[in-house]
Amino acid sequence: MSDRVQGLSADQLRRRIDPALFDFRTTAEIGTYDGLVGQERAIDAIRLASQIGHRDFNVFVAGPPGTGRHSTVLKLLTDEARARPVPDDLVYVNNFDLPHKPRAMRLRAGVGRQLKAEMEELINDLASDIPALFDSEDYQSQRRALDEEYGERHEEAMSDFVDRCKAESIAVLRTPMGFMLAPIREGQVVKPDDFQKLPEAEQAEIDEKIERLQVELAEILRAAPALEKEHRKRVEELNGQMTERVVSSQIDEALARFSDFPQIIAYLREVHADVIENVGLFLQVAAAEKEGQFAGAVRKYHAEPIFARYTVNLMVSRGPDEAEGAPIVTEHLPTLDHLSGRIEHLSEMGTLITNFTMIKPGALHRANGGYLVLDARQVLGEPFAWDALKRCLKSRSIQITTPAERLGLVSTVSLEPDPFDLDVRVVLVGDRLLHALLVSLDPEFSELFKLQADFEETVDLSDETILAFGKLLAGFAEHENLIPLTSDCVARVLEEAVRLAEDSTKLSLRIGSLADLLREADHYAKADGAKVIGAENVEKAVAEKERRESRIRDRLRESVRRGILMIDTHGERVGQINGLSVVGLGGTRFGQPSRITARVRMGEGEVVDIEREVELGGPLHSKGVMILSGYLSAAFATDVPLSLRASLVFEQNYGGVDGDSASSTELYALLSALAEVPIDQGIAVTGSVNQSGEIQAIGGVNEKIEGFFDICAERGLTGDQGVLIPASNVEHLALRDRVVEAVQAGKFRIIPVRHVDEGIAILTGKPAGQRVADGKFPEGSVNALVEARLRGFAEARRAFGQPGKED
Repeated sequence: MSDRVQGLSADQLRRRIDPALFDFRTTAEIGTYDGLVGQERAIDAIRLASQIGHRDFNVFVAGPPGTGRHSTVLKLLTDEARARPVPDDLVYVNNFDLPHKPRAMRLRAGVGRQLKAEMEELINDLASDIPALFDSEDYQSQRRALDEEYGERHEEAMSDFVDRCKAESIAVLRTPMGFMLAPIREGQVVKPDDFQKLPEAEQAEIDEKIERLQVELAEILRAAPALEKEHRKRVEELNGQMTERVVSSQIDEALARFSDFPQIIAYLREVHADVIENVGLFLQVAAAEKEGQFAGAVRKYHAEPIFARYTVNLMVSRGPDEAEGAPIVTEHLPTLDHLSGRIEHLSEMGTLITNFTMIKPGALHRANGGYLVLDARQVLGEPFAWDALKRCLKSRSIQITTPAERLGLVSTVSLEPDPFDLDVRVVLVGDRLLHALLVSLDPEFSELFKLQADFEETVDLSDETILAFGKLLAGFAEHENLIPLTSDCVARVLEEAVRLAEDSTKLSLRIGSLADLLREADHYAKADGAKVIGAENVEKAVAEKERRESRIRDRLRESVRRGILMIDTHGERVGQINGLSVVGLGGTRFGQPSRITARVRMGEGEVVDIEREVELGGPLHSKGVMILSGYLSAAFATDVPLSLRASLVFEQNYGGVDGDSASSTELYALLSALAEVPIDQGIAVTGSVNQSGEIQAIGGVNEKIEGFFDICAERGLTGDQGVLIPASNVEHLALRDRVVEAVQAGKFRIIPVRHVDEGIAILTGKPAGQRVADGKFPEGSVNALVEARLRGFAEARRAFGQPGKED
C-alpha cells in the first residue's frame, strides 16, 4: 500500500453554530417571531389568494409535512379574515306550495336567529290563542247559531213531508235501513198480511201514493248532503274569520319587526295564509293537551312535529360570542356529506321520510363568505367529494347531493332544496407530487386553483437566518409553555436543523421535527429539575430518539458482529469492496454496509448485474451499472472489441436495491478484479460515477458514514479505516460527535475523491496511471493492468474465432 491518505479534518465534518452569535442567555430575554423563516414566496401566494376578489384564485399549498404549512395558512387567513365582513345567515324555510323544494334565504348576519326565534314565539302564541278563541263564548254562540240554523232547515223539510204523508194516511217509519213509507188505517200501520186482504183497487191506490211520496222523500234526502256541505263551509268561514283576528295581530307584529327584509315579509304572508288554512292543527294539539298530564303554560309548541312546517332551519349563523370577520373552516373529514351538506331521513312505519328541517349544512355552508382549508389527499380519497367540490366552485352554488342519489341506490322521497350562492376561497394542502398529478390528469384543476404556494424545505445558513430561527424557537417555546431555552440549546437545535437539511450551508425548514425535539428536551430538563433547557437536554433527546428507532439497525449490526452478514473491515481482497446504502423505515434512516463482489472472464462485452437479472435491482441501479460499462468501453483498449463478461452482485441482499450511489463502488470492484489488485477492506465507498469517470454526489452521506463507522468501532478502530465520499458531498457533512472525535483522534478517515483514478489509487495503494505520450499507461499502474487484461481477453477471443489456433 502507498502512503496513508489523511482525509478531511474534524472541522470539515460538522457545522458548528456559535452560541455567542445570540445576544441573550435564555429566550426569556428576547422578543419572539411568530412568522416563518425562508417561506416568503409561499406566504405571498397565500396572502394573494386570501385578498384577491376575482373568482377561481383558490390556492394549492405544496410542500413536505412538518414545514408549517397548516399553521402558516391558518395564521395568514386569520389575519385577513378579521378585516372582512361577517357573512350572511343561511336558512331554509318551508315551501308551502311545493314542500319537496325548500326555499333558501340569505339574511343579514344575526337576522336568521331573530327569524327563528320569532317563528318559535309565533307558533307558541298561536297554539295557545287559537284554541282559547275557539273555546270562547263568542265563537261558541256563533257556532251554535249555525248548527241550529242548518238543523232547523233539515228538520223543517222532514216535518213538512211527514205532515203531507199523514194527510194521505201514509206513515214515515225510521228503520236501520233508512226511511220507509207504510199505509195507515184507523190510526194504525197496516201490516203486510192485512194489506193483502184489502181490495185490489184500494191496494193500487195506496201503492200509487207511496210511490209518489217516495220520490219526494228521495229529493229531500238528496238535498241533505248539499245542506251539510253548505253547513261545513259556513263553519269554515266562521273559523277563518275568527282565526284571522288572532293570526293577523301576531303576524302584523312580526311584519313590523322585519319590514326591511322583503324575503321575510313574503314568507310571513305565506305563513299567515297557511295557518288559517290549517287551523285544525292547532286545535288538534289543544285536544291532545287536554288528555295529557302537563299544563299548556310549560309546553314548547314549536317543538311539536305537527308544527315542523313553520320551523326555520337555521343552517349557518354566527353567534354573538363568535369572532368577528369571515369564517375559517378546516374540514378534517371531507366526505361528500361533510362538504356540501346532507339530507337526513327518519324511519317511520317502515318508510324513510324527510322534510326541510332535516337538511344539514356542510363545510361549504359554514365557510361561505370566508375560507375553507382542506387536506388534498383526504378530499381525493373520499368518494364523490372531489367532483362535488369542483362542481360547487364552478357553479358558484352549493348543491346538496347524496351518494345514494348519485348511484341510484334508493327511490325514497327526497328533497330538492334551493342552492345557496357560494363565495368561498378554498385552500388545499398537499405535497408536490399530488399537485403535479392534478395538473397533469385533471384539466379543471388549473382553472379552479390558479395559485400554488410552494413551501421551501431549506433556507440559506447565515447570521440573519440564525438570529431569526432563534426568535422563532423562542416563540415556539412560549406558545407551547416550554421552559426558556439557553443560547447553547438554540445553537444545538440549529445544528440539528443543518443535519436535517443534509447541507452544511442550509437550515432545514421542517419545523415539526425541531418542535418535537424541543418538546422532548423540555421533558428531560423538567425531569432533572432544571429551569431552562440546555444543549445537554437536546443532545439527550437526539440520542434517545435514535435509540428508540434503532431496533432493526441493532439487529443488522448484531448479524455483522456475529458473522452472519459478512463484512470485512480489515485485510485486502481482489474484486471485493464494502459499499454503503441507506435503509429507510418510516421516519428513521440508518446506513448499512454491503459486500459487493465482481468476477470477470472472457466474453462478449457483457457486464451482468445480478440484482437486475433476478429483479431485485431498481431502474436507477441498473442505469448505474450500464454507465460503468460505458466507462470501461471508452477508457480501456478502445482499438479492440470489449471481450469481457463480468458479474456484479450485492452479496446477501434479499430485499432489493435501487439508486446509483453504488455505481462507483461497483466500478472499483470491477477494476480490482480486472487488474487482479486487492482492495483495502477497511475503506468503504459511496458515490455515483458518470461515463467520464467523475464521482458524483449522492444522498444520505451522513448515515452511510456513521453506519460503517459504528461497525468499525465495535471491532476496534485502527486509524486505517475510513470512507471514500464524493468531493461534492463534503459540504453536506453533519456527522455525529462520535465520528468527529474519532477523526480528530486520527482513528478514522473521511476521504473525498473527484475521479475514479483517485479512488482506485487510495483503495489499492497503487497509482491509477495516466496515459503518456505513446498512449499507454505507466507500467505497473492499475489502469495498465486493466487494459492488459482486457487486451488479453480480446486476443483470446480472436484466437477462438480462428480454427486450429485455440492454443
